[in-house]
Amino acid sequence: MEQPPIHDHYDTLYDEDQRLRQGLGRLELARVQEIVRRHLPPAVRVLDVGGATGVHSEWLLDDGHTVHLVDLLPGHVARADARLGGQARFTASVGDARALPVSDASVDAVLLLGPLYHLTERADRLATWREAFRVVVPGGVVIAMAINRFASLFDGLAQSYLFDPAFRAIVAQDLATGVHENPTGDPRWFTTAYFHRPEELAAEATEAGLVARETVGVEGLAHWIKPLASAFDDDERRAVVLDAARAIEAEPSLLGLSSHLLTVATRPVG
Repeated sequence: MEQPPIHDHYDTLYDEDQRLRQGLGRLELARVQEIVRRHLPPAVRVLDVGGATGVHSEWLLDDGHTVHLVDLLPGHVARADARLGGQARFTASVGDARALPVSDASVDAVLLLGPLYHLTERADRLATWREAFRVVVPGGVVIAMAINRFASLFDGLAQSYLFDPAFRAIVAQDLATGVHENPTGDPRWFTTAYFHRPEELAAEATEAGLVARETVGVEGLAHWIKPLASAFDDDERRAVVLDAARAIEAEPSLLGLSSHLLTVATRPVG
């Protein structure tokens, strides 16, 4: 049986863990860490949905949280368990973000740092938000990431892919519908996904019954300037790049500039 594109992409073509530990992936990781940290109380129960091989679970454990990782791909779960499973505060299981294998109101925080951009149907994204609502305690936090609607356009300019007619056709569909499809199979051009407009992410959270607290841009302009990757090898230059991202993270007119968006929401009390 042919595997869905997401399985082929992550099982054989793409290592998400390594992407976040090198180059400008380090900018994304650092910014996700600081945004999540400012919304998490100390030592809480975190559900890392779509947690892949545990790159985020690892630092959450280091911060003192108890983490359960859920991922659709058995290979991801096996790798996460092999690396982190020896820690008493870590567990992992295979599961679908739309039907989580977790009890009602059993965690203090839910991270959706990957699932939403692999669900091209709005009904599936809303099902994921509603599952997060179900499993988080009243007053608990849900933090979700999306890929920006304009990401492939900017990436095409930054990496010169846009000069290829096949990539321009992909970008045209992205901008028109948000549905990213890559019929070429070129792993540089990602896999089937949904790219959100900045206002959509909070709207989905609200429709699912959550209260959206903020939507911020993760990387700002820096993600598209590839030579800036070397700044992360120097503490002073790294700080400058991070400050630049922070300076515009909540500026409404610039939310469409970041490669990724984060929406922070809470489950109402009562």
